[in-house]
Amino acid sequence: MEEIKKVAGKGDYVSKDDAKKQKDTKKPKKNKGPNIFQRFGAKCKDVFSELKKVSWPTFAKVLKQTGIVLAVVVIFLVVITAFDSGLTALVGLIGKGN
Repeated sequence: MEEIKKVAGKGDYVSKDDAKKQKDTKKPKKNKGPNIFQRFGAKCKDVFSELKKVSWPTFAKVLKQTGIVLAVVVIFLVVITAFDSGLTALVGLIGKGN
């Protein structure tokens, strides 16, 4: 006589052998994909293909934009230095008053 048991989570009663078969079929199967080196190689290939699509600026344009950045930095340097000198002179005047 077959032993009968209730399957967890289900209302059906099944034999022990059937329960074992159901348990065995529910095991997750490993999905064999590419290994880490193949994935890394594919990623590098994708990066280089994307870099080929980039529109790179000309050397003249790079020099022009670098000059603009340097000019803005110098302007801010002058403004901040003047502001700092003004505040230093103001603090000096306030300190002499005591």
